[in-house]
Amino acid sequence: MKLGLKLLSERAKVGSFWWPYISNLPEYYTVPIFFPGDDIKKLQYAPLLYQVNKRCRFLLDFEKVVKQVVENLKPNDHPFEGQDVDASSLGWAISAVSSRAFRLHGQKLPNGAQVDVPMMLPLIDMCNHSFNPNARIVQEQDYRDPHMLVKVVAETEIKRHEHLCLNYGCLNNDLFLLDYGFIVPSNPYDCIELKYDGPLLDAASIAAGVSSPNFSFPSPWQRQILSQLNLDGEAPVLKVSLGGPELVEGRLLAALRVLLASDMESVKKHNLNTLKSLSIEAPLGTPNEVGALRTVIALCVIALEHFPTKLMEDEALLKQGVSGSTELAIKFRIQKKSVILDIMRDLSRRVKLLLSKETIASQG
Repeated sequence: MKLGLKLLSERAKVGSFWWPYISNLPEYYTVPIFFPGDDIKKLQYAPLLYQVNKRCRFLLDFEKVVKQVVENLKPNDHPFEGQDVDASSLGWAISAVSSRAFRLHGQKLPNGAQVDVPMMLPLIDMCNHSFNPNARIVQEQDYRDPHMLVKVVAETEIKRHEHLCLNYGCLNNDLFLLDYGFIVPSNPYDCIELKYDGPLLDAASIAAGVSSPNFSFPSPWQRQILSQLNLDGEAPVLKVSLGGPELVEGRLLAALRVLLASDMESVKKHNLNTLKSLSIEAPLGTPNEVGALRTVIALCVIALEHFPTKLMEDEALLKQGVSGSTELAIKFRIQKKSVILDIMRDLSRRVKLLLSKETIASQG
């Protein structure tokens, strides 16, 4: 927020050194805090709606704080040259910083470590995003010179008229939309968030045809492992995710495997890393693995049902022509639904393969 307030101060200052840069910043940003209320609802995804509302509440509260601080200041002491600073202008500043600032090494501490600080870099901030960038940012500083040099270095041959691309980070589409105002189609890091909840998992596993689920009332030894996964005990972290590089968050996968197991000794033969890994096939046996994966598939079905519209309906809406913010909201929820469907396809393939291997083994 400090950098955002500095940006507003320089924007208000007559003859600011930074005015040529600030005057070329966008007047409007396509982040959800500026969406009309109806378009915020059209995101249809509770975790993102929560974050948007949280940011909006922060801006309204911070507006009151700023007004209280500056109301009795003398004109010469006013950081914004007497201009009114409201939630809208604060939102503009936060959006400018979140979409254009880079976190680079700042002051070096006595122990040699460097603190990362957000910096706005004119021209450099015009580079686009790619998970396969053709350039990167390099910081250089000679110990004899206090000034830092920041430059963009090509990673490969860049042709004329080709966009310069940096990697903004391995982020999901929630963060890309919240901070940058765009989404990445087929984003390999996109995921959906769920709350780890015993009754929900019981319902999902029953729907998946898994016999005798025990998620709501785990045995003491199972609860001990859940505590190690930080899904039980004091101050558990119950937010889990599906999608992204892991496909199924390791903590959730380990919990499903453990809670669908009846034999404590067979579980304790494996360490947590093994139980959390999807790449290690059926560490507790095929029936256990099939039950765990089918439960996740059922969770995906439940997650899809939370969206008021179907994927085909969303695609039809886009073809009708809509406003920019409506288009972003629809594309965002299309990508979330696509993530869920991709997870279901991948896990269904794994289940089919496990069952076919078991059939071959029994016949052999």
